[in-house]
Amino acid sequence: MNTWDLNPYTVTPATKVLSRCVTTGTMSQKDLDTVPRQEVFSSRLLEVEQLSRIKRDLDQVNLDMEFLRLEKSFADVAHNYYLTPRFVSLQQFTSHLQEVLREQPSLRQRLMKPLCQQNMPIPADLHRYVVELIGMIVEFIENLEMKIKMICLIPATDEFLNNLNNAINQLLALITEVESLSRQVLQRRGQAKDNVKDMSS
Repeated sequence: MNTWDLNPYTVTPATKVLSRCVTTGTMSQKDLDTVPRQEVFSSRLLEVEQLSRIKRDLDQVNLDMEFLRLEKSFADVAHNYYLTPRFVSLQQFTSHLQEVLREQPSLRQRLMKPLCQQNMPIPADLHRYVVELIGMIVEFIENLEMKIKMICLIPATDEFLNNLNNAINQLLALITEVESLSRQVLQRRGQAKDNVKDMSS
């Protein structure tokens, strides 16, 4: 708001003088009320006063609208319909935390306990076999994927064998055909040589 706007509630020097005159008895309130309220200086003062009042009312309306907008945006979040499931989940979470805190010593002991028992009673003469067994276990784990694939391929072995037999039969047929063709070529070469000899003689 502009500080130069006229505030209707500010006490002007003229008002102070008139109030002092009324208190001293120089003038009465009735005399002041009978004075006509005319525009002494300019109509601009009345316009400025009206503008300042309108601006103040507009600021108040904007403030109320902003407050209502905020209240509407937070009304859904604070509604019981949305708060009840959150409250229930929060209660479940706190009850779970209480159980964890109640069992904290046992949980700590379980976490500190090693996953594998380190005090296995194995006689000294069997340590060599344990080492060999561990090596076999490591090798088995390394080859486990390949063995699983081989096991998965067992049902399709018959089909693979049939395909292999068909390929072998086709290969044998091609070999016999090549042999017959090579014999024919050799025979024609022999015939060509005989013809050349006959012509030369």
